[in-house]
Amino acid sequence: MDFILVKPHFHPHVALIQLNRPKELNALNLQLMAQLRDALRQLDAEEVVRTIIITGNDRAFAAGADIKEMAGKSAVDMLITDQFATWDQIRKTKKPVIAAVSGFALGGGCELAMTCDMIVASETAVFGQPEIKLGIMPGAGGTQRLTRAIGKAKAMEMVLTGKTLSAHDAERFGLVNRVVPVDLYLDEAVRLASEIASMSPVAVRLAKESVNRAHETSLDEGLHFERKNFYLCFASEDQKEGMQAFVEKRPANFKGK
Repeated sequence: MDFILVKPHFHPHVALIQLNRPKELNALNLQLMAQLRDALRQLDAEEVVRTIIITGNDRAFAAGADIKEMAGKSAVDMLITDQFATWDQIRKTKKPVIAAVSGFALGGGCELAMTCDMIVASETAVFGQPEIKLGIMPGAGGTQRLTRAIGKAKAMEMVLTGKTLSAHDAERFGLVNRVVPVDLYLDEAVRLASEIASMSPVAVRLAKESVNRAHETSLDEGLHFERKNFYLCFASEDQKEGMQAFVEKRPANFKGK
């Protein structure tokens, strides 16, 4: 059964992945996550694709992990399954990934949205890490990415109480890029993805790596990494085209080379 729908040519240079377990509010089971990992890997390798959107439906991006799948497992079962190895592979996607979120983005759904590079939310979006209510805690990055996004105090409150954030509060705290009416959230994600896709794919990839490095290293190490990627841009044909187009006062035609 296909738990995701993949449209590689949803929009010029933009691919769409739709989570497809509507009856389960797109609960993230092992099969869905494996399909998502494989789809991202394939799209990452397709030259025509420059940005990727992950979405659910108006009611739910993903309401969490599949609790029925996990309820009876032991610590050893979870260790052997090593489901988070799939999440690590998703995180390593080289092309920009945008989450288009409407409705519930809870638990694993919130973690999946935060694994993406940007989040466009509808006014109905709700974000949270309610795992504490089940006697567990976030395990796919919730305690780490949420803290980096909204700060320690607010993240601590959400993780320890299971309280949620509305879309507008999520924007206010810096968790999402923007909030739009529910009938426009996918269109807005496509607009953002298309804007990024119009840039040099080489520069976009290097810039994404550099921004991510800011969360993972010291300032000195991040600056060193940024500088090397900046220099590397000058080995690309896109750099020559972009600067020549600027001098000639014309739009640049980037080819990702």
